[in-house]
Amino acid sequence: MAILVIAEHNNVALAAATLNTVAAAQQIGGDVHLLVAGQGCGAVAEAAAQVAGVAKVLVADAPAYAHQLPENVAPLIVELARGYSHVLAPATTNGKNYLPRVAALLDVDQISEIVKVIDADTFQRPIYAGNAIATVQSSAAVKVITVRGTGFDAVAAAGGSASIEAIGASCDAGVSSFVGEELAKSERPELTAAKIIVSGGRGMQNGDNFQLLYGLADKLGAAVGASRAAVDAGFVPNDMQVGQTGKIVAPQLYVAVGISGAIQHLAGMKDSKVIVAINKDEEAPIFQVADYGLVADLFEAVPELSAQLG
Repeated sequence: MAILVIAEHNNVALAAATLNTVAAAQQIGGDVHLLVAGQGCGAVAEAAAQVAGVAKVLVADAPAYAHQLPENVAPLIVELARGYSHVLAPATTNGKNYLPRVAALLDVDQISEIVKVIDADTFQRPIYAGNAIATVQSSAAVKVITVRGTGFDAVAAAGGSASIEAIGASCDAGVSSFVGEELAKSERPELTAAKIIVSGGRGMQNGDNFQLLYGLADKLGAAVGASRAAVDAGFVPNDMQVGQTGKIVAPQLYVAVGISGAIQHLAGMKDSKVIVAINKDEEAPIFQVADYGLVADLFEAVPELSAQLG
């Protein structure tokens, strides 16, 4: 039994979510092969070959895969998938884009966002905004699965010695083209990879007040997130949103400031190792999941905390 994992990357570096997905593949059992589809992605392939537990790296280097357009990547995965028992991808924007197409083309069911492997056919995944865990079993010849990275500890990025094999096939469906992108740039860590996250909610009152959180985050070396309420109110851009409809995170420390704790937000951060909540409403639901709670006015508490950090 061999498992194909689709690598998440930007043609320059391998994304951390790939390491979590490889961990899930290892728990299923069997040889793990990693597919790197892109253009000028030689450095990514070399990094993939170093990932612990990977037996082989397949490289599809062609202009058609430069931006991982799903219309082009999905047929490539389908072509390879018939030789594997499982096809796994991170539950990222890319993975959620092309893997459903793969499942449809293979005429099999997709299992989405697994957080636990029971055996090669049986998995667990959250439902109802994480309030319940469903155990699902598939008898499909090829299991098509997206992996929630927060459910699995990442494998080591170094220590492996996989072989690298080039794939000559190139599929350009000709039905879509890459026009452009606007990337948010920040000196702070990326939300899904950060070990510490400071998030603000509706209690911040406006976008200018997020400067309090930026100052605290800089002292902690943290990323800054937000609840959907803060994003919908226009306080911050939507790439900062944490929650069911935003980014799923599980840092070592999550500091929730002025966040009430709606279930949609909790679904995106409740797997954090330590949760600290600051809210003036002692009945706020966030305190039910917090390891440490402070009932206080955030406009007094956050500056005091920042001052104590020096």
